[in-house]
Amino acid sequence: MGIKPVPVLLTRKVRFEGVAFRGWGLQHPTPFAPLRSAATYLATNVSRGVAGSVIVGDAQYRDTHVSGCVTIDDVRPPLSATEANTLISPTSVGCRVAIAGATGYIGGRLAPRLIDDGYMVRCLVRSSAKLAGRTWAANPGVEIRQIDLADARSLAQHLAGCQAAFYLVHSMTSAGTEYAHRDRYLAVQFACAAREAGVGRIIYLGGLGETGPDLSEHLSSRREVEQALASTGVPVTVLRAAMIIGSGSASFEILRYLVERLPVMITPKWVSTPCQPIAVRNVIGYLAGSLCAAETTGGVFDIGGPEVLSYRDIMGIMAQELGLRRRWIIPVPVLTPRLSSYWIHLVTPLSHDIAKPLAEGLKNPVVCREDRITKLIPQQLLNVREAIRAALSKTADHRVETNWSMAGPIPGDQDWAGGTVFRDARELLVNAPDWAVFRAVCRVGGGHGYYAADWLWRIRGWMDRLAGGPGLRRGRRDPERVEYGEALDFWRVVGYERDRRLALRAEMKLPGEALLEFRIEPRGARQCTLRQVALFRPRGLFGLIYWYAVAPLHYVVFRGILVGIEREALQIAAGPAETAGGAGPCGPA
Repeated sequence: MGIKPVPVLLTRKVRFEGVAFRGWGLQHPTPFAPLRSAATYLATNVSRGVAGSVIVGDAQYRDTHVSGCVTIDDVRPPLSATEANTLISPTSVGCRVAIAGATGYIGGRLAPRLIDDGYMVRCLVRSSAKLAGRTWAANPGVEIRQIDLADARSLAQHLAGCQAAFYLVHSMTSAGTEYAHRDRYLAVQFACAAREAGVGRIIYLGGLGETGPDLSEHLSSRREVEQALASTGVPVTVLRAAMIIGSGSASFEILRYLVERLPVMITPKWVSTPCQPIAVRNVIGYLAGSLCAAETTGGVFDIGGPEVLSYRDIMGIMAQELGLRRRWIIPVPVLTPRLSSYWIHLVTPLSHDIAKPLAEGLKNPVVCREDRITKLIPQQLLNVREAIRAALSKTADHRVETNWSMAGPIPGDQDWAGGTVFRDARELLVNAPDWAVFRAVCRVGGGHGYYAADWLWRIRGWMDRLAGGPGLRRGRRDPERVEYGEALDFWRVVGYERDRRLALRAEMKLPGEALLEFRIEPRGARQCTLRQVALFRPRGLFGLIYWYAVAPLHYVVFRGILVGIEREALQIAAGPAETAGGAGPCGPA
């Protein structure tokens, strides 16, 4: 039987050159990625066959010629013309997929997966600088477009030429009906742009939960976004997920911090609500697999892991995986979602604005009502224990690709000229190369601390948490590296030039606006000048009082940071060659 370029999906299991591939978008040995895609091409581009038959053929994948046999284990009916148009194979010439929300938690993990699968990816982002530090963003198959989702006409131009588009945008905070209205409006604009650009289909990740009057405001907003995306006639695939367990996810961080810090928990009665969590790798597998599973076009699918557990059970598993004693959980009927959100704010890194919609959603049972997706896109689903173990392993090994705090808008550059601006400027001549000094600068915060007077920083962090700010609990994604837009304790990275500049904007509760900036100027191969500037624009009388109240501590705090960076830089420069010259954003090029 010969190979024919007909886009039909015949097999659930492919065997190619002795390598068994258990379906599209599943776990696979990384070295075999080209073979996997070639095998998928052979399996999805043959005429209708008989189960058990063997097809021998060749395929050209990028610059590699591969050949072998495809075993058809399960034959599906031929696709209709409409379905065939929506089937997207990564080996299709010029196959381009757009991702709106590529800087977010899911989008930042989906993009490299699609690149690995052979797709050309166009990232539609609010701030292109957020992707500057991602290694996959430099791939020749990646385009980065800075866009405004509210501008449908401009957005249509950026969607032109894309066969499919992922819509992974939603508000992380809850502020009455305003955030829901904004989400709905942006979804309508995206749908209009997709229709004008001729996009074949939209794929959206929504929230799982029974539809009805008791559905939380947050989940109701997700349903409205689904309807808005489908309002212009472009086929929409909706995947609805419950709790997503993965390193750096908001749900995982809430769970981990509550279990780590509280041996006894007085909780709302929602701890007994049934939930069907799903591992983030399985979410990515379903999203990527939807592209070449034509049957998913225009459908709504519940996605979840293999287990249905209560939140109490999940906390128990988390405690076991953390090596902790049994946690005592006492449910009471009096804690409202608002009170729960404030409690989560005090104990975990999440603010009450983010915790509130999550807490409200916990009252709704989130269990898959059907499992059609498991047959269309089969993959090995991790149970809750396996998902938690994988997430903890990545966290411990500092291999967290994306973090919940990376999403959201970044304030524009502040104009610090004019008005009352207080300035604390210091500099130091360091007998170390610029890259070593920059690496030491990048270690500020998180578990490493601030080089001096850490007890003062901890007190400031606690004060900030009590005032409703992020405090120090957010930590950092990686102990060595930072990227533009990342959260770092109660700071946000708003300026990044490798080996030259790092700027941190304060997100702590302040009666004004603050910026902490480090600049490095080389003075030869083994010497440089380190400049540190703290800027503060007070807001009202209380802002003035605040600055003068903390000014006496600046010598201890800011001078201590400079001296600590110098000490750290000298140790880095004197270290082994492989350490001093390590790759990554904070090492030499």
